[in-house]
Amino acid sequence: MYLTTDMESLRVYEALASEVRLQIIDLLYTKEMHIKELASVLYLSSAIVSTHVSKLQKAGLVSYRMRRVNGGTYKYCSLCTEYLQIRLSKKEPEARKFAEVSVPVGHYTNIEASPTCGIATTEKMIGHYDNPTYFLDPERVHAGILWFARGFVEYKIPNFLFKDQTVREIEISMEIGSEAPHTNENWPSDIRFTINDQLLGVWTSPGDFGSMRGRLSPAWWHTDVNQYGLMKVIRINEQGTFIDGLQISSVKITDVPWDSNQWTFRISAEDVSRGRGGLTLYGKGFGNYDQDIVIRSYYE
Repeated sequence: MYLTTDMESLRVYEALASEVRLQIIDLLYTKEMHIKELASVLYLSSAIVSTHVSKLQKAGLVSYRMRRVNGGTYKYCSLCTEYLQIRLSKKEPEARKFAEVSVPVGHYTNIEASPTCGIATTEKMIGHYDNPTYFLDPERVHAGILWFARGFVEYKIPNFLFKDQTVREIEISMEIGSEAPHTNENWPSDIRFTINDQLLGVWTSPGDFGSMRGRLSPAWWHTDVNQYGLMKVIRINEQGTFIDGLQISSVKITDVPWDSNQWTFRISAEDVSRGRGGLTLYGKGFGNYDQDIVIRSYYE
């Protein structure tokens, strides 16, 4: 048995911290014995011995089986191991295998956008404010920010896993917020996340933040427009779908098809009313986090 300084090993150390239990181990090292035999040798009651054996059993040191002997049923005990190995440090967690891809916010394959809207690189606006036509400009692949009051944006994510590798968890991180005319800290927006046509859930962005300048905002970027968002991390695993550790749906990793060589990820803000709605995506060079949309696929 391999022991460390973790809480799991503590049960073994506690089980060994008794002279009676050490005597029981010595006796069982020589042969299998039932409770009454142990009690007789130790000059203790069967109830007390049974309690000690139970602690050794919970620690994984002793096992038992019931046997019929001469018309009676006895609990026969035996050792599970003859050696203990102790390492005086925590067991290092096994590194999880994953494939990672970073998708720039302008590398979408489909989009529908309604004003107020816009798209920009770190150097300039692409076209003009509130004209959705410019979302199709070839320059969009260099975009570091995009926003719209209503619509969706869709990305194709390459699946780098081999056929014999199984997806166990998907992690998607991005900087995101609402979209209000100019900025508004209190402008909630229900943002939906969908992957491979499976709705993962809805997250409500609290606002379109602009009370202070984004840490990465280019020098030419105006102060009265979107400045930064919130870093959100979506996880899809065997327990369900989560954002920042809070469950947003019961959709599990097995509920989504992962076999194709590319996955489709959609972010949408389609329900709007007065004083709410919209979507802003921040990539490298904008906002407070210098990253694009990062997708990790954990696999076995």
